[in-house]
Amino acid sequence: MKVFIIVALMAVVSAQGPYKPSSNSVAPYKSEYPSYKPGYPAPAYKPAYPTPSYKPDFPAPKPEYPAPSYKSEYPSPAYKPAYPSKSYDYPPMPYKFEWAVKDDYTYNDYAHEETSDDKGQVTGSYRTLLPDGRTQVVNYKADDYTGYIADVKYEGEAKYPTEYKPAYKPAYPEPAYKPAYSEQGYKPAYPQPAYPAPAYKPAYPTAKYPAYPAPIYPARY
Repeated sequence: MKVFIIVALMAVVSAQGPYKPSSNSVAPYKSEYPSYKPGYPAPAYKPAYPTPSYKPDFPAPKPEYPAPSYKSEYPSPAYKPAYPSKSYDYPPMPYKFEWAVKDDYTYNDYAHEETSDDKGQVTGSYRTLLPDGRTQVVNYKADDYTGYIADVKYEGEAKYPTEYKPAYKPAYPEPAYKPAYSEQGYKPAYPQPAYPAPAYKPAYPTAKYPAYPAPIYPARY
């Protein structure tokens, strides 16, 4: 019965077809009652009295005497130092120095020399023996206008040995220590003791405990 009702409803729905909106225009809604309009205009509130303006009964007091102006009988002190301010801007002082180190044993070979004139221009050079066997030579100059300018050169040819084995030789021979006395013929200065070695004996005899036979338990049933 339920199946029959469901099939009948589906047949009715399919017979109606898909929903289509109506093409008739709908008139706008008009209220049955007229719009409310007040019978009296909106009240405009005005104060019955004007805004009071407060004025004092008496004028503002004025000072009988002018404001005092203090003037010192003596002029302001002008402090000046007893000695003039020291300026640390000294003119350049000419100088010259040079030094060198050459030690074949420690492979130290380097030198440095530098000269400066009264205008602050510095010129100099230094050289250093590099680990690869070359000698690095640097010639430089410096002043307040051009700054520091260096010319680097290398003398000699670089050598890279396959295995480095420094030829180290001690400056002093190894010390040979010898004892002041012979180890085999050493004898103590004191003699051996004349008394015999002590033999310790207990003051009480060894305890003896009685022997008891092992107990015999009866067999269980």
